[in-house]
Amino acid sequence: MQASAAAMLDGSPVDFGASETGGGGGGSSAMVYLHRIEGCLVNSECFRELAPKGLASRRFSFFQPAKNQYRLGVTSTEISTGGNSYPVLIDSGVLATAGDRIREKLAPARCATISDTNVGPRFAVPIQKSLRAAGFEPTLITVQAGEQSKMLEQAGAICEQMLEAGLDRQSFVIGLGGGVIGDLSGFVAAIFERGIPHVQIPTTLLAMVDSSIGGKTGVNTRAGKNLIGAFHHPMLVIDDVDVLKTLPERELSQGFAEIIKHGIIADANLFRNLNEMSGDKLDCLKQSSFPELIRQNVEIKARIIAKDESDRKGERASLNFGHTIGHGIERASNYHGISHGEAVSLGIVAACEISMKKSGLPSSDRNAIVDLLSKFNLPTKLPASFPRQRIFEALKFDKKFEHGQIRFVVTPKIGSAYLSTDVTVEDIREAVKIL
Repeated sequence: MQASAAAMLDGSPVDFGASETGGGGGGSSAMVYLHRIEGCLVNSECFRELAPKGLASRRFSFFQPAKNQYRLGVTSTEISTGGNSYPVLIDSGVLATAGDRIREKLAPARCATISDTNVGPRFAVPIQKSLRAAGFEPTLITVQAGEQSKMLEQAGAICEQMLEAGLDRQSFVIGLGGGVIGDLSGFVAAIFERGIPHVQIPTTLLAMVDSSIGGKTGVNTRAGKNLIGAFHHPMLVIDDVDVLKTLPERELSQGFAEIIKHGIIADANLFRNLNEMSGDKLDCLKQSSFPELIRQNVEIKARIIAKDESDRKGERASLNFGHTIGHGIERASNYHGISHGEAVSLGIVAACEISMKKSGLPSSDRNAIVDLLSKFNLPTKLPASFPRQRIFEALKFDKKFEHGQIRFVVTPKIGSAYLSTDVTVEDIREAVKIL
């Protein structure tokens, strides 16, 4: 199956044409585009001069990219937020050259690759080999897969292992895994020797389009998710779409919860285009547009973060649409049986119910959102036996609440969202009852 899936991934060069949606174009200060041609980085206008005759006639029509975008080999999007800037490399097979990619950003040094028991056995060996070939001295640190590893005690244990391996302030950390590993490794990088560089190599769709971007790192406590953490942007993000072929369909669907969320809060065209995409795993992966879909979502998040990097103004909070109740569901389930993406899907349904009452979301938009979540095999109803009361016990720890006041992200229509202070606990209670 993996071989046939790889054959379905079309890596041929494409003329992307101009965007109508401004997905990263339109003069945004958050994006600079570079493209690799025979080992050299050039900009889009240079590529226009170098493109073989006939290439410009091959148009990509599924997800419309930013203006003057062309693709040959690795697509690289530069993310700029305040004083931080880093590239996101998106393509097939880039894991094999991870060492060389990192060498372009960091000098040879000792480094720690942090992974888990699911991802490490599959991908760590070739990455460690690539790092050594590039002159690095890597140490592999593997933790138990799952949310239970995202704890302060685990972060401390990793730091002890790094010290024993001889890492110092000239070293760096690589996070190889999904969202849990990205958050945990980023937090370790933020606190080790008062901060060392971090490289993200996400291996899930959810991590590629969401958690690897923006610099939020952290660990959980018994009270709730991500309550201890730091802002620590990566130096580099490497997205190898080939690894997605190894994911179970349920894991791939998790990522679409965040992609659908991005359409709801920021891009109505993305939302409409998702309706044309098959929810079947192989049909998703065979789309030649899949790297472009990842790039588009990376840029949606980057544009929002650029306006509110430290999450102080409320604009970045829109990215938490569906997450207030979603995090409560995760905690109520003891982080077992319901994944993060599935909890976010349920949280989105509840947030739509609240949005109809508080921000005038049309019922037709609400129904379209629920239908799209279902299309990608995401849950829209809680089991009847689920302990709903425990969801409310978790709400008081939500980071968007300030001085006891509820701050809740609502959407008035598909394509926009804002942070409301008009939502009550009773509104949330009624929405959860409907789930």
